[in-house]
Amino acid sequence: MELIGQTIAILGAGRSGLGAARLARKLGARPLVFDTGDASKLAHDLAKLRTENIECILGLDHARQSAAKEKFDLAVTSPGIDASWELPRLFTSRDVPLIGEIEFAWRQLRDTPVVAITGTNGKTTTTELIERMFNGCGRKTIACGNYGHPLCEVAASGVRYDVLTVEISSFQLETVTSFAPRVGIWLNFAPDHLDRYPDMNSYFAAKRRLFDFMTPDDIAIVREGESLGALQPRTVTFSTTAESKADFTLRCQDIHFHNEKIAAINDLPLPERHNIENEMAALAAGWAMGLKFPEMTRALSGYEPARHRCEIVREHGGHRYINDSKATNLHAVESCLRSQDASVVLIAGGKEKGIDYTSFRPLLREKVFALVAIGEIGDKLCALFAHDVPCRRAASVPDAVRVATELAQPGQDIVFSPGTSSFDMFNGYAERGNAFRDAVISLS
Repeated sequence: MELIGQTIAILGAGRSGLGAARLARKLGARPLVFDTGDASKLAHDLAKLRTENIECILGLDHARQSAAKEKFDLAVTSPGIDASWELPRLFTSRDVPLIGEIEFAWRQLRDTPVVAITGTNGKTTTTELIERMFNGCGRKTIACGNYGHPLCEVAASGVRYDVLTVEISSFQLETVTSFAPRVGIWLNFAPDHLDRYPDMNSYFAAKRRLFDFMTPDDIAIVREGESLGALQPRTVTFSTTAESKADFTLRCQDIHFHNEKIAAINDLPLPERHNIENEMAALAAGWAMGLKFPEMTRALSGYEPARHRCEIVREHGGHRYINDSKATNLHAVESCLRSQDASVVLIAGGKEKGIDYTSFRPLLREKVFALVAIGEIGDKLCALFAHDVPCRRAASVPDAVRVATELAQPGQDIVFSPGTSSFDMFNGYAERGNAFRDAVISLS
């Protein structure tokens, strides 16, 4: 990709934008970073840009002036920016090509095989498993993309890898035009991000772009039962469902590939059913890249999931307190609850994302003793489920922990699995999860 002497608009001043700006400059271009956010909230990002002498233009008015005055050869957008927003349209309306940060990086990394992971839930766990597995088997890799390092940051570093482990979201896939992983993993699909997409079909179409530029020589690893239509790459399936006909199956307590036992659940680090699917996907990715099952199983041993994913924070007063703040959609809550052996007190709620929660009612009745609702959708949840389980409203996460503790019967767990994003109250799921942890640890 010849960029020497070109002027590149980088949309978004966060970590992805910084990585794209670094890569553009390394390739001989002049990057200008644009952001329409609050300067006080961008202080950390702006300080990094200044340190590296990268120019940043803040606000729509200044962006309009720059777009009208300068000649831009390319615009590279961060995944949090919708292409329909005014900032990117300032450039596309002037016929400036617009690509995403993933596509920009990919064009410099085509010689490195990529394993790309998408899905509504389980992406990060599967990405971590694959990263650990490849490195443990002597294949140098790094977790990047939607998790870990931005892909442009990896491309700009100049470090060589045997394979790249790329978590990729629907937002990132919207703007790919040639991105073609050697192995593409589709974990699952469920309602989410309806605050970004007009309907489920649009969200699905964005995620399915993972396979658009793959060839018959590539491999798609797909959860059995997912309706993706005809795919160009060879498809390999996995499933934990009884009597499944998938390539990777669960029989009793063993994972089989076709008719061969390849791993015992007890030899793998995550025994929950939804995590067994993630482990199957990881093993399938390793197989697709030529690894042997025994070495993969050894490499995965000792893995522990990161915080905020069904994490037991503490046992106190006869209750376990479980932090599942990473559950930002309904499917994730359902996976968490299905892994519980008995009824729980559920703390849920957060940002309004336009999701219909009525399908949750049967599992709620089966698994939830009481519901404590928080955030922007707290009143909606209480109104919706008041006739199914006892519902209480809480003003904050610490208040929710207090109320849930009061409601819980002896031996019941308190599960913090919000089921939506955190941006009505927090900067992200990690900050929200830490608030829950702090509140639980403070209990006396």
